[in-house]
Amino acid sequence: MAENATPAGCPKTALIETDLTDGVAVIALNRPDKRNAINDAMRADLIQVLDWADRSADVRAIVITGRGKGFCAGGDIAAMRERLSAPAGRVGINGWQRQRRTHHLLTMLHDIPKPTIAAVNGAAAGLGCDLALCCDFVIGASDATFVMSYVLRGLIPDGGGMYFLPRRVGLARAKELIFSGRMLGADEALSIGMIEQVAAPDTLIADAIAFASTMTVGSSDALALAKSIMNQSLESTAEEIFALGSQAQGICYTTDSHRDAVSAFLDRPKS
Repeated sequence: MAENATPAGCPKTALIETDLTDGVAVIALNRPDKRNAINDAMRADLIQVLDWADRSADVRAIVITGRGKGFCAGGDIAAMRERLSAPAGRVGINGWQRQRRTHHLLTMLHDIPKPTIAAVNGAAAGLGCDLALCCDFVIGASDATFVMSYVLRGLIPDGGGMYFLPRRVGLARAKELIFSGRMLGADEALSIGMIEQVAAPDTLIADAIAFASTMTVGSSDALALAKSIMNQSLESTAEEIFALGSQAQGICYTTDSHRDAVSAFLDRPKS
């Protein structure tokens, strides 16, 4: 992606590259020398860019990917070393503050009222795997790998993996993947429902954009309201979803997109 391709209004950051094509924002993690491991600076840059994508009417869908050979290697090892070398009285509170910022990022990505697609090239490990699963859809290159590597580092999944993974593959399978820390290839990830598609490495981004484009043709207002409700569906009763749906439909009735669609339908030539 060319350096001058940053869309109008989008923050120009060192560690995140952004492009906009026909309503689809492609947001790329850009620390290829570190396999796109997330440090404090990258997290702050990604939050800025996601805030722009959320607010911009030009963005109808979002693709997240990584530059270089890997999607995201997880949390930055240098940051882990720094955390452990802090004074004993600061280790816990420093970790809590970093967790708050990480959870803000992931909540922002999960709740953004637009379709999100992770286009996973190479390894998605630890927090990188969480980041992919946080998206609405995951497309993996045929050489992509997925690993919940936390237990191998003496940690638990802290980026949403214990929430998102069971919802994709079931509780028992999620436990097996988290407890073992074993690596999955793209084909196995597809077979267990962890991802939606497998693409050739050289067409991954184009395939992700094409998939995203199928969700940019309808009402962005209706899609935003539907996503906000569906994100709550597994924790809600049918009655609660009906109530939320009634409220959202009342809003849809007032939107320009609904009025225009009804007018176009009623005014179409009679056959």
